[in-house]
Amino acid sequence: MKDFPAQTDVNLAAVTEFLWMEADLLDAKEYDQWLQLWTATGHYVIPVEKEGDDFANCLNIAYDNALMRDMRVKRLQGGFSISAAPPAESVRTVSRIVIDSVEGSLITVRAAQHVMEDKFGRQRSFAMNVTWKLEQTEEGLKIHDKIIRLLNSDGMLTSISYLF
Repeated sequence: MKDFPAQTDVNLAAVTEFLWMEADLLDAKEYDQWLQLWTATGHYVIPVEKEGDDFANCLNIAYDNALMRDMRVKRLQGGFSISAAPPAESVRTVSRIVIDSVEGSLITVRAAQHVMEDKFGRQRSFAMNVTWKLEQTEEGLKIHDKIIRLLNSDGMLTSISYLF
C-alpha cells in the first residue's frame, strides 16, 4: 500500500475521508459546498473514450472548468434543464482508493465508484473508475481535476441529472 512521505500530514486515511465527504455532499445535493472543494483552475471531466488524457481535443460528456461547474450547479438547483427537473436521488460508494503519486502539493488518487440513481421510480446503476488530482492548500485538500471514466460511456450520452 502506498502512503505519503513522512514530511506531509496527509495520508490515505485523510484522502479517503475527503473523497467520502465529497460523495456525501453530492448525494445530499449540497452543490454550493461541493463547488468550494475545487481549485479555481481545475477540471471536471467525463470522457467518452476509455483511454487518453487530451480531454480538450476529445469527445466528452462533461469537460467543465470553474465557470462551467458553476453553471451546471445553477441548472441543477434551478431546474433550468429538463434532465434536472427534478434532480435524481443518488447514493455513491467510493472504494479501492489508491494513491498513485505525490508531486509537490499535487496528489493523484484513483478509486472505483458506484452510483445508484433513482428518478421517477426508475433506478439506474453506474460503475466508474475515477482519478482525482488533489491539491494540498492552506485550507486543506482541494480538487484540482476529477476524471470520471464510466464503464459504459459509449451508451451514456443520455441525460444525467446530478454530478458524479
